[in-house]
Amino acid sequence: MALNTYFYGSVFAKAFSGQINIPSDTIKIALVGSGYTPNRNTQGAWSTVSTNEVSGTGYTAGGQALANKALSYASYKMKMDADDVTWTGLTANARYAVVYDDTASGKPLIGYVDFGETLSLSNEDFTIEFSFFEQDPDSGEFISGSGLFEIEVS
Repeated sequence: MALNTYFYGSVFAKAFSGQINIPSDTIKIALVGSGYTPNRNTQGAWSTVSTNEVSGTGYTAGGQALANKALSYASYKMKMDADDVTWTGLTANARYAVVYDDTASGKPLIGYVDFGETLSLSNEDFTIEFSFFEQDPDSGEFISGSGLFEIEVS
């Protein structure tokens, strides 16, 4: 099943100004619990999220670095992708996975994955497969595909 993914609003200004460089910076994905309430308009730094990061067996604070990051553009769509990530033997309660730039000053937020519910994991291999599912704000149509995030520029 594809999961809902969202960009934080400030990511675009930070990327266009050069603060975030997805191909060369260390981009991480971290798990956070149900105490976190995403606000795409006002949150822009890892410090606004990190207090809600999960802890538990099989999890390292700060999350995992994304491997083989790629940006692509085709047919009016820009896509950010990376290899899927797995936490082995994870014991934690996770509600969201937050993607952020661990290299840039202030560790800016890029986006997050909404699991739709709090997942209670007990010594499980937990994998996030990078595919997306979102609703087009203009047509109301649901869109899905491969990749972590996708933006349509029509």
